[in-house]
Amino acid sequence: MGLWGEGKRRIGKPGVAAILALVLLAISPLTAASAEERPEAAQDITVLLDGEAVPAADAWQMQENRLYAPIAQLAKWFGAQIRWDAKNDEVTLVTALGDRVVLGDGVPVVYFNDARYLLSAPPFMDDGRMYVPVKDAAEMMHAKAAWDGRARTVRLESVAPVSVTEETDLAALLEQIGISEAELLGRNQLKQPDDIQAGTTLRTVLPSFLEREAEPFTEEDFELLAKITMVEVGYESYEAQLAVANVILNRVKDPRFPDTIRDVIYAGKQFPPAHNGLLDKSVPSETAKRAAKDALNGKNNIQDAVYFYNPKVTKGEFWSSLTVVDTVGSHRFAK
Repeated sequence: MGLWGEGKRRIGKPGVAAILALVLLAISPLTAASAEERPEAAQDITVLLDGEAVPAADAWQMQENRLYAPIAQLAKWFGAQIRWDAKNDEVTLVTALGDRVVLGDGVPVVYFNDARYLLSAPPFMDDGRMYVPVKDAAEMMHAKAAWDGRARTVRLESVAPVSVTEETDLAALLEQIGISEAELLGRNQLKQPDDIQAGTTLRTVLPSFLEREAEPFTEEDFELLAKITMVEVGYESYEAQLAVANVILNRVKDPRFPDTIRDVIYAGKQFPPAHNGLLDKSVPSETAKRAAKDALNGKNNIQDAVYFYNPKVTKGEFWSSLTVVDTVGSHRFAK
């Protein structure tokens, strides 16, 4: 039985292109067995790629009852181009069908053809490898993934794109693949049905994450967050900068504080640089920019903390009354 319903649908008509060795299957969440908070090796799992067994599961992991695989391994199988950005802990992929995908360590938002969506779970790094949930990755690679619990088998199946001919009946095609005209156009970045001409190659697999658009942010939001992060902890690690950026975003979500990044930064006394001119002069480093971007994309290392302070400098009854969530660098993060 397929964990996500049926496996791949083949379009039985001459207008279908031969299967393009699908791209980059990465890592999707197969509920296969109970797991601990730490990743653990996926035991006794067979992986079938287009019906053929492949040596994979020894490198795959379970986390919170979800199956992950190394993105580099899947990229190699499916002929995807892959580039690792060590400074930002990001992988950029170009799939066999030309889709561009950007994945970040611990970042729940995926950039898919430059649009932002929420994955079912964030990728993570372990032993120098980036692991991604299997279903999400399979679908972004124009493939299907199914889990057979009894056989403890993952079935990965490439789905052929459709090559449009003069004889292609669009209505019949839509009925056969089970998606709407608007979905087909959107998946292929087309504006209207007339854009589908003979010779057009159509992607027909819709990644489920396309239904989960990430919350947008403005360039001003990003710049302000990067600047205040730089002023406050620019001399500290990326983790400390990410933590400060998340304090501001947590306040935006908290009804006790203003509901915009600008208003949070300029309200009250938590951020003196906003009032003494230092914020205006701030020039964010690449690390501060990365921390701001990752925070805006949902990466959070201090849970719901809404305060931070240096205990060597800041003392008093109010600060002592707070619940400390974590200590990152020289600051405590509290609520």
